[in-house]
Amino acid sequence: MAGPFVSHPLLQEGKLEDRAYQASIVDHALRENLLVVMPTGLGKTAIALRAMARWLERYPGRKALLLAPTRPLVEQHARTVRTFMATPEPVVLTGTLAPARRTGTGDSSVVVATPQVVLNDVQRGALHLEEFSMVIFDEAHRARGDYPYVGIARGLRSDHHRILGITASPGSRREQVEEVLNNLHVEPSGLEFRDEGDPDVLPYLHEIGFDWEYVEKPRAVEESGRLLRGVLDRHARALASTYGPLAPGNVVTRTLLLEAGRVLAAEIAARRSSGAAVAPSVWQAQKHQAAAMKVAHALELLETQGPESLARYVERMRAKGGRYSPSTTAFLRDPDVVRALELAAAQTSDHPKVAKAVELVRRTLHGGGLTPEASPSKVIVFTHYRDMADVLVQRLTALGDPAIRAARFVGQATHGAGDPGLSQREQVRLLDDFRAGKVNCLVATSVAEEGLDVPATDLVVFYEPVPSEIRTIQRRGRTGRSRAGRVVVLLTKGTQDVGSFYAARGKEHRMRQLIEELKGISRKEKSSTRRSAMTLDRFT
Repeated sequence: MAGPFVSHPLLQEGKLEDRAYQASIVDHALRENLLVVMPTGLGKTAIALRAMARWLERYPGRKALLLAPTRPLVEQHARTVRTFMATPEPVVLTGTLAPARRTGTGDSSVVVATPQVVLNDVQRGALHLEEFSMVIFDEAHRARGDYPYVGIARGLRSDHHRILGITASPGSRREQVEEVLNNLHVEPSGLEFRDEGDPDVLPYLHEIGFDWEYVEKPRAVEESGRLLRGVLDRHARALASTYGPLAPGNVVTRTLLLEAGRVLAAEIAARRSSGAAVAPSVWQAQKHQAAAMKVAHALELLETQGPESLARYVERMRAKGGRYSPSTTAFLRDPDVVRALELAAAQTSDHPKVAKAVELVRRTLHGGGLTPEASPSKVIVFTHYRDMADVLVQRLTALGDPAIRAARFVGQATHGAGDPGLSQREQVRLLDDFRAGKVNCLVATSVAEEGLDVPATDLVVFYEPVPSEIRTIQRRGRTGRSRAGRVVVLLTKGTQDVGSFYAARGKEHRMRQLIEELKGISRKEKSSTRRSAMTLDRFT
């Protein structure tokens, strides 16, 4: 639903839609520090732009600082400021600019920057937080621990700065949310939460269908998985004498293995710092913990990605030419691992989720499968692993269907000769091609989740679920913006997929409850003003 446009001397005329809920949040931001929690697609950036315009008008001569965690996101925000704000050219501060060249903010009223650069420049006296009257923290859930957001916020004063944090989710545990609030100097009254069920949001939304589809594990995968589980249990039993929670009878999870690794690393560091020798049993335990992590990862790849992903993982291990760590040697030379890899290699077909994802893309790009003609639709397929992104693009391209124009969308890092990353310029060009329809299917890793201005799509496919509520919300928000959309999550029965799916749903549900509790709103009062069909309750 298009509305009238915001009129303000510091905003470009006729470019920013006037949405009542955004105006209400901005009015609140003028009274106190805020943490705005909204799903991707509801206009958190528009709120930031409107708040900056109002605040800069109130305090002429002072500046606004907009922080974002990555360089591509900073560049995107800078383009947005140029497009929507009637202010001088924003100053952009990222690590691509040498410290010697970062000498000030000039005449600009808006500075867009990565937090590490700002913190470094503040500490060396090249930047002064007193210049700014408003500081905006994008992806504000990162304001925990020793992340640079925390150090920057520590230098802000309540009588001098207005703080606005924006995020899709501040966390699902009370201590997480309270840490973010405390670090950003936001009182519980400064929590602003909106989602698809709020009455003032509903007029601007399009229906999003949400489905999940199960596939069966192939027989060869089942047998290989049984062997790998046996290896995992053996390493866990060997580790249990040092790390009690892995005792027989307890379920071996990645979380337990990671915690065991932290305990062992702390033990080794403590002994070394005191000059004491590290007992051989501790070194053995560390070897079993690291080997168990490799087995657990191999099992996940086999069952949720497919034999080809597992084969690539092992190939990268073997590419080191025999210079293996003790844990890698224990993994590669274990007879049950060798047999499991042989069985997986004999599996000539893809994981069933590959065919399911390809068919979902094909039907959507052919108008839902009702006609042979191509449609103007767009699709994003999210996958956790680059290897699977390669496989899916290959299978889609192999169809030889001119209606399907698929491309791989990954981060900037290059992981070996066969796994090149995309530069920032290449990412921008690919997104432009996606907007223009030259590419109509992006097969993306997590780089397309957080913040980047990925155009609205008709279908979002989760090749695998993610256990994070933040990432789930971000992925889901890539559809249903300009028209109705659909989300499909693919699950392999009896695997980690199922646990991750329910973990994300539970965390999102707890996050909603927690925010309402912190604001002192009862579930009963809130539910009476929401359309339950559009909330998570529909899926629980």
